[in-house]
Amino acid sequence: MHGDEPMRCPFCGNADTQVKDSRPAEDNVAIRRRRFCPSCGGRFTTYERVQLRDLVVLKSNGRREDFDRDKLARSIRIAMQKRPIESERIDQVISGIVRRLESMGDTDIPSKVIGEIVMDTLARIDTVAYVRFASVYKNFQAADDFDRFVSELRPASE
Repeated sequence: MHGDEPMRCPFCGNADTQVKDSRPAEDNVAIRRRRFCPSCGGRFTTYERVQLRDLVVLKSNGRREDFDRDKLARSIRIAMQKRPIESERIDQVISGIVRRLESMGDTDIPSKVIGEIVMDTLARIDTVAYVRFASVYKNFQAADDFDRFVSELRPASE
């Protein structure tokens, strides 16, 4: 099994799946593994990548939550939907942004900083993707401002 840890089958839950193929992905910052479950015959792909540190996102409302690479990737993929950019290139963009965040020196990163780094990156790659992301992002900020405004209107006794 190429000496890696067993990975549970996402289809049947069998704890012992086999690696059929491993190859570098995203400019050698990840390893893509094709896996096979001998129990149900299911095939699936996993990605293994280095995580330099556990990042925490500081939300504008003061909440803290663990950084979620998949959430970042989803928002970037949505912004880049139907744009002439290969999936592999999008993966590289996402990895580049995560590397920038991980090398910032602080594990606590304000969501505003993440949004600005994403906008900065997209602006250099694809104007349409940038505008899409920025409009959604600005709306979220406006919604936060609105929430803050409304909460200030409410009497503290509630």
